[in-house]
This record gives sequence, C-alpha cells and structure tokens, in this order.
Amino acid sequence: MTISIGILGATGYTGAELIRLLHVHPEARITYCSSRQYNGKPISAVLEFLKGYFDMELEEFDASAIKSRCDLVFSCLPHGVSMAFIEQVIDSVKVVDLSADFRIRNAHVYRQWYQEHTNPGLLSQAVYGLSEVYAGDIGKARLVANPGCYPTSVLLPLIPLLQDGLIEAHGIIVDSKSGVSGAGRGLSLKAHICETGESFSAYKVGHTHRHVPEIEQELSSAAGTSVSIEFTPHLIPISRGMLSTIYVKSPHTGDELKNCLQAFYRGKPFVRVIDSLPATKDVRGTNRCLIHLSKNETSGMATIISVIDNLTKGASGQAVQNMNLMFDLPEAAGLDYVPVFP
Repeated sequence: MTISIGILGATGYTGAELIRLLHVHPEARITYCSSRQYNGKPISAVLEFLKGYFDMELEEFDASAIKSRCDLVFSCLPHGVSMAFIEQVIDSVKVVDLSADFRIRNAHVYRQWYQEHTNPGLLSQAVYGLSEVYAGDIGKARLVANPGCYPTSVLLPLIPLLQDGLIEAHGIIVDSKSGVSGAGRGLSLKAHICETGESFSAYKVGHTHRHVPEIEQELSSAAGTSVSIEFTPHLIPISRGMLSTIYVKSPHTGDELKNCLQAFYRGKPFVRVIDSLPATKDVRGTNRCLIHLSKNETSGMATIISVIDNLTKGASGQAVQNMNLMFDLPEAAGLDYVPVFP
C-alpha cells in the first residue's frame, strides 16, 4: 500500500516535521503541499534543510487537486482557518487536523476559547486523536483531531489512573514547560532569542490557556465526572521538548499507580513508564512519551513527570501515528527513531 499525502500549511514547524517523518515512511508518498504565502516556490527554497531531499513546488489550495491526488490530508493551518478548508475535501479524502478546530466536542465551548465554529456539524464526526487511548475509533475515522502538545503530555499519564479510579479527580495540578517551537514559526516577540534566551517564564496563568478545555474534556470523560485542573504553562529556552510535572492525590501506593500505567501501555510502542527521571533530551526528535511516577506516602500526593517532543509526539509524530491507524498499518511505521544525542 502506498498512501498519497497532502499537507496544508507545509512550511510551518509542524508541516516541516511531517515532511521529515514522511520522507522515510515505507508506505507514504507526499503528492501535494500548499502554502498561503509561498505558493509557486519549491518548498526547499523556504525550508533550506530540505534541499536535495524534498523539492516539491508549493501550490495554492485546490480542493479538486487534493481530491484527485491524495488519500489523506494533514492540515497544519491555524485554528479557525483549518475547518473551512477541511470542509471542502472531507467528502473524498481522510483528514488529520493539527489545529484545535475539531478537538473540542462542544461548539459553545470552542466559541468561548477560540471563535465561532463555522462547521459544527463535523464535530460529531471527528475522533480525538490520542493514539494510545482511542486507537479503535481512530482506525474507523475519516476526520481525526490531532491533540495539542500540552494535552498529550498531560493526558497520557492521567487517563489510565482516572479510568481505574486510582487518583482523586479534583485538585490536579499541572506545571508544564515547553520549548519555543510551540509558539509556531511566525515572527513573535515572545519567541525572540533576546526575550527567551537565558530566561524562564510562565504565561497564560490562571486557567486561561486554550489547551485547558481540551485537557478537562478528556480527563472528565476518563473519570466519569467533571474535572477541573490547575494548569500553568512555561516557556523555556530550548527549541523543542516538553516536560509536564503533575501533582495528584491518591490513597493507593506508588507501586499500584505505576502498575496501572504499565499495564495500560503494555505493547504500545511509544509510551514507557520508567524508574529514572526523564529529560526532554531523552525524546528529542522521537514519537515517545516517557513517564516517571513517585509517591509521597506521608502526604498522599503522587508526582508524575511526563516528557515528549512537542513537535513529534505533541504534533506531527502523533499525526503520522494516527495516519497509520487509519490505514491499518503498523502503528510504528515511519516513526521508529532513536533520540538525537547529544
């Protein structure tokens, strides 16, 4: 099987990461790349690291061309923009959307955190693309809403524990740190080296980050009750990588909590529960999530450390993993990378 792939918004960080991964995928071939800003140019003229590897010409969005040339489209367009383009092709091709447009099931909640949803009818068709949790549904889906990077790092360790009732559903505190690439490739003062270098800062404090409703939606589903979290994101001066420190209360022992996670992820290639403390360098350039759990038996609090590469497992790698599931391919096809070291 060879899957013909289109990428909308191919010159951003997630688009570039998709090209890196799909270039060596044994069953995928990129046949279409669009760009609103650079159409008519070879993509390697915009992303010079691709020269000699991938030189496809960037095109304007053309629904008829996509329908005739693609089996699946990855949409790397901004939130609020992606849904309008997806609507024009979803009847003929499968779609993995890397924006937030279909992650939140409730159109009213989406409007509160983003904007008016222009195609709420598609929300019921979209499957949330947390690969290890919803693999069965993803395999049957035409439209997959690829999770955000912060949610991926938080949901993977918490969902199994909430499903089994091993941790309290209230009082969950999440402290997350992200590399600067999470802000996207567009010019931004907050991503300027003079602003981020040799510095460490919090942002969107006080239940205001747009990933909060996505995280709470999935945690509430796992717990069977409404879950509200305290979530504080931070920007750290590295290009890629994400580390979330999560605090939960539990009457169960640390071994019981770890056994739950190990059982849930047994046989799943990209999530590992480890005894050592993970670092972002341990997953750089890979689709892996490493989880460490320790328990203070005196206070009853457990501390969970979760690390991912925000561009790979937090975005494009998970998108390819979802594509594999949608076409009944081995889940790890094209994703079996050793971390870049040092």
